[in-house]
Amino acid sequence: MKHIVDMSWTDKVAFTGDMDGHKITVDATEQSGGSDLGPRPKKLMLTALAGCTGIDVIMILKKMKVEPEAFNVIVEADVTEEHPMHYTKMHVIYQFKGKDLPMDKLEKAVKLSESTYCGVTAAYRKAMEMTWEIRVVE
Repeated sequence: MKHIVDMSWTDKVAFTGDMDGHKITVDATEQSGGSDLGPRPKKLMLTALAGCTGIDVIMILKKMKVEPEAFNVIVEADVTEEHPMHYTKMHVIYQFKGKDLPMDKLEKAVKLSESTYCGVTAAYRKAMEMTWEIRVVE
């Protein structure tokens, strides 16, 4: 299997691509010579991680018949100050909202995503430190 993304240069330093029928534009800030037409490419790495593991966790919880009122995946990343600027650590916060949520099932879903299912986590773990935590808000 192969995934392909074709990004076309559209403006100053902006690029727009088609991903499975969805348009996405990436750009730099105005201070960096861009027009701020879209997110910065590096931050999309955080989005990819949050989306990948979030989908896994919700799918696993649904199979366990657990459905939180709300669920957020927050990714915090440490970035170097020298070029090439890159992430050295990512911390994933799984924030669930609901009453009487079974912590054992939340932990199991997160661990399965982190260790078995999320391909983004698997790739990032080879390049940097990865940590996670679960927060429950009632």
